[in-house]
Amino acid sequence: MVVPLPTEVLIGEVGSFDNELSAYLWFDYLRSRSGVDSSQVLLIVREEADKTPLYTIQVFLPNDALTAVPFLAQLEAKGYIRGFQLAFSNSGPVEYYRKQTDVFVATYKRPVTGTLENLTSKQLQSRIARFVAFKSWTDPRVRAGVGLDVAALDQQQATDLAADIIAVAKFYDLPLDVFLGIGAMENNYLSIRGDLTHSIWKRKASKDDIILKRRRRRVLVSNYSVGVWQITRETLRYAHVLYLKDNDERDYSRLPKRLLPPLVLELDVTNPHVLTTYAGLLLRDLLDRFNGDVVKAVGAYNGGPRNPNPEYAAGVQLVASYARNVLERVTAVNEREARADLAAGSQP
Repeated sequence: MVVPLPTEVLIGEVGSFDNELSAYLWFDYLRSRSGVDSSQVLLIVREEADKTPLYTIQVFLPNDALTAVPFLAQLEAKGYIRGFQLAFSNSGPVEYYRKQTDVFVATYKRPVTGTLENLTSKQLQSRIARFVAFKSWTDPRVRAGVGLDVAALDQQQATDLAADIIAVAKFYDLPLDVFLGIGAMENNYLSIRGDLTHSIWKRKASKDDIILKRRRRRVLVSNYSVGVWQITRETLRYAHVLYLKDNDERDYSRLPKRLLPPLVLELDVTNPHVLTTYAGLLLRDLLDRFNGDVVKAVGAYNGGPRNPNPEYAAGVQLVASYARNVLERVTAVNEREARADLAAGSQP
């Protein structure tokens, strides 16, 4: 049974944004989902009454309520969109909307004149904040609503994390895109404990160890991981020793105070700023061990120096490349070229 609506074109408006980067990230995410026809997902921009831009993601739908509404509801249930509104239109504006979308897609594919390294700290922070917030929102655990403690980053959390990532990457001379890739691969920037059943045998227990089993001259201790960077308890011990040694050689007064680890290790540290410092120091240590070989260093972040994980390294590089691509290609709507491109083909 088909229930046609009195309109030529049925549109589902599934997201509105006040900035281009967030809009493009969600647009690109939605059109790559299984069961979604990418050609029917459009990204458009229009000016509000106060001349500020409003970016909208639209899905063109069959002119049948019994098909269109359940489809959108399913996208919302899966967490691919956060809600939707039906809109009705004639066929006239459709071509204009498609041209706008083509401009956005082409913009994020064209060669880049600048690089991440040439952006100002303010530009970097705002863009990275939007990227990490997006990644946290699209994490499967957040989309599925698993547990009350699993929540996407809010604006302040994303902004703070972005500032920390930038400061730590600069301080330890880390490739910023790779550092971002590790955060995404580990926990999509969510501060949730992981590897809860992971344990390790030791010759003797250390202070604050959670002992699970004892054998002659050996103990089995819990070794779960914490925070955005999923640092295990044993690795955290190692990172703290590195910090104490490094503190004698590197000028930590150049780091913001919020990023300075305490002199006495806190194994269950929940301070996200300090954990970012530890993660940066661990990556710096691995890069030095492998003479700057990023692939081996990143693989070792997951598999350990003796057994670097190449699959993990490939995953990090994939995220790093995507992050660099979108962060470098953001265009401001008030730029002459972008404004001219988006205005091409006046709306009927």
